[in-house]
Amino acid sequence: MGHNLPEMRGLLIDLDGTLYHGTRRIEGADALLRKLKELNLPYRFVTNNSSATPGDVAERLNRMDIPAEAQDVCTSAQAAAEYVASVKPGATVFVIGEAGLRAAIEEAGLRLTEEQPDFVIQGIDRELSYSRLSLAVRYIHGGAPFILTNPDLLLPSEGGLMPGAGSIGAMLQAAGGKEPIVIGKPSSILMDYSLKQLGLPASDTWVIGDNLATDIAAGRASGCGTLLVLTGLTTEQNYKHYSERAGCEPDKICRNLDELISYITETANS
Repeated sequence: MGHNLPEMRGLLIDLDGTLYHGTRRIEGADALLRKLKELNLPYRFVTNNSSATPGDVAERLNRMDIPAEAQDVCTSAQAAAEYVASVKPGATVFVIGEAGLRAAIEEAGLRLTEEQPDFVIQGIDRELSYSRLSLAVRYIHGGAPFILTNPDLLLPSEGGLMPGAGSIGAMLQAAGGKEPIVIGKPSSILMDYSLKQLGLPASDTWVIGDNLATDIAAGRASGCGTLLVLTGLTTEQNYKHYSERAGCEPDKICRNLDELISYITETANS
C-alpha cells in the first residue's frame, strides 16, 4: 500500500455482485451498511442499471434487509440525463430504454420525442423493436449524438445470461457508424455524477466493487481509491485473467464483506 492512497471520507459502492446476487443478499451486506452509519461515513450506491429508478433500487435493497433510500442511489440513467442537460438544457431526446431511463430524462428537464431529436439515449430495453432501432439509426445518421447509458454486454439473470445495454449499443454503433458517448462504468461520467451527489472530491472517496473492468477501472479513471471485493465476478482463481483484461489493479482487495468492514473501520478511523 502506497502512502498516497486517497483518504476514506466517503464511498461509492457497486450493487450487483458486491451487496447481492440477483435477489440474494451477500453475507455481511446489512452489517456493512450498519457500520457505515455508525462511522458516519457517507456513501452512494452506484449502478450501471438504467432500467430501474433510484426508488426501485432502494426498494429492492430494503427487501433484502439492506437499508437504502432513493437518494442513496446513483444510476447510469440519471447520469446520462444530467450529462445531456448540461450540454443542452431542455434538449429533446429519442429514447431506447425502460421506465427508469424515461423518468430520469424527464426529471432532468429534457423532453421525450419521437421525431428529429437533439440526442439519442439508449439503455437496456427488453421490449426492443426493430422499428425503434431503425428510427434511432436514422437520427444518429442525421447528426444526433448517441449516448449509451452503460457498456455492459451481458446481464446476469435468474435464468442465465441476457444481452445487456452494450449489446444493443454495439448494434446501433455498427448501423449508425458513430461511437457512443458512454456514461456508465468504466466511464468516469457516472463516477463524476456520483461524486457530485456525495459532495466529496475523488481524493477523499473510495470505490468498492467486484468487477475490475467496470468498478475498479472507473474508480481509477476518476482518481478515487479502489477496493475490490471477491464476492461476485472476480475470484482468487480468475483474478489474474480479469486484471490483465482490465489493465488495472485495485488499491486493496478484500475476500469478503467481513474483511471489508474491518478494513473500513481501521482506515476510516485512522
